[in-house]
Amino acid sequence: MTGPTRTAWSTVPAEEERYRPLYARALGLRFVNPGGVLCFVFFEGAVALAVLLALAELVSWWAVPVLPLAVAVMVKFNDLVVERVVRSAALVPEQERDRFRRQVEPVVGRARVPRTLPGVVVATEVVPGPSGDRRSGPSVARGLARPGGNHDA
Repeated sequence: MTGPTRTAWSTVPAEEERYRPLYARALGLRFVNPGGVLCFVFFEGAVALAVLLALAELVSWWAVPVLPLAVAVMVKFNDLVVERVVRSAALVPEQERDRFRRQVEPVVGRARVPRTLPGVVVATEVVPGPSGDRRSGPSVARGLARPGGNHDA
């Protein structure tokens, strides 16, 4: 069988492979690249959770080796799914990818934003302050705008 080698699709350069966490190297992850903290949560966190559940007698002691193993299987499965997605995306022609990126690219600064909410009128009126002096401030009158400029207050 001819085709790309195992490392041909790898996103981690070979010289940086030895600096990856042991968990990622042991699972042979090529596309999912968890850092040290995430690897700690994946393995030691799963062991700690299994021990706590076993101490609380919610599960049997078989959960201590099974739960980290199940987490490792799911992480490896996620890596395989990402590999399939990357390979299928690589088969799409460049023109199609550019057209798709243009279509989903957000348009910033071109959307019209209404200055007022429908049914809300903002007006300035003189309101007596706490010390009796008269200040002007905004007041909001809620109601439906009527044709001709008349508004409910």
